[in-house]
Formats: sequence, structure tokens, C-alpha cells
Amino acid sequence: MSVTTTAATATAVPLTGHPDAAFAPTAARVPGDVDNRATYVSFGLAYLLGHGSAAVSEGATPLLDLPGWLPMTLLGAGLAVGTVQATVAALRAQRAAAGPDDVLSGKLLGAAWVTAFAALFLAITGLTATLDIPDVQSLLWPTGSGFVVGLLYIAEGAQRRNLLHYGLGTWLALTSTAALLLGTPGLYWVLTLAGGGAYALAAVLEGRRLAAPAAP
Repeated sequence: MSVTTTAATATAVPLTGHPDAAFAPTAARVPGDVDNRATYVSFGLAYLLGHGSAAVSEGATPLLDLPGWLPMTLLGAGLAVGTVQATVAALRAQRAAAGPDDVLSGKLLGAAWVTAFAALFLAITGLTATLDIPDVQSLLWPTGSGFVVGLLYIAEGAQRRNLLHYGLGTWLALTSTAALLLGTPGLYWVLTLAGGGAYALAAVLEGRRLAAPAAP
């Protein structure tokens, strides 16, 4: 028997009733991984409530007459809670890390959340003051925050070997920037449906991922 065959047989998990049960591989997660569902739910609600309220109240023929401050307030509150949850998750991953390199990576990723949003605030504030276009904030905050979060998820997914996290980040980064092509209120609908829907799906899939056995 070859080494390859032996390794494949050793990692196989039998599935009752399946003709090839002895050779059915199972998905595995990394030991010490963290639960991202609280983060996904927080950001998902920010997308659904913040972007959703903007989508129904913006444009030439709005569906609802809502105060102009409400969408940004809902979005900001959701992003703040989500950022705290993401930082907590990064700290948990740091405590669960085995080697010193993993600990350092966890610390840097946790700090990156604060740095990224501080840089985004400075960039949007600077562009608003320089270009003298106050309305640009209503375009750049929704799309810029999605882009930043997406890139952070990509970095975290790569460091933690979490394909779900990495895939969600890729989707958010692409859809958030592509939404700029539509203007208002189209971009809000894209962020609400594509972003909020992605977070809802990720929260469901995260439970299944955590239920999978940890990789040796």
C-alpha cells in the first residue's frame, strides 16, 4: 500500500449508508479557531438596517420618508459594534495561537481594525474638505467601509486558514467597490442585498464550519 493511500485512508471518516463511506473525506477546521458569528450578525444588521434604510429613503421617488441622519446613524452603530466584535475575535485567536509568530499575527490583525477605520475616516474627511462636496461622505462611507472590512477579512482568512472568512472578504471588497458604478440609491440596494445577504449566509455556514472536526 502506498504512503498516499495510507494517508487518505487514515483521514477518511465513514458515512453511514454511503457505498464509498470508508473513503469519504470530511471538512476540517484549524485547532483554536474562533467563532465569527457575532461579528457577522453585527455587520449584517448594519448593512440591512443602515444601507436598507438609505435604499428606501434615497432617490427621486423614495419609498419611505426617513430622516437623513438615520441611515448613517444605524450604519455607524452597527459598524462600531461589529468592529468591537471583530477585535475581540482577533484577541481570542491570539490567545488560542500556539506559536509566537501566530500570537504576533493576532495582535497585528486586532490593531489593524482600529488603524484601518481611522485611516478611512481621515481619507473621507480630507476628500470632503478638499473637494468641498459634502455629499461625497454618503457615497464613500458605505462603500469604503465595505472595502476596508473586506480586505481585513481577506488578511484574517489567510492568516487563520479560514476559507469562509476569506471568501466573504473577497465578496465584500468586490461588491462594495462595484456598487460605486450605480450611484444612489442603486449602490445602497447592492450593499443591502449583496452585503447583508452575504453576512446572513456566512453566519449560517460559520455554524457548520465550527461543527466540523478540527484538523490534526
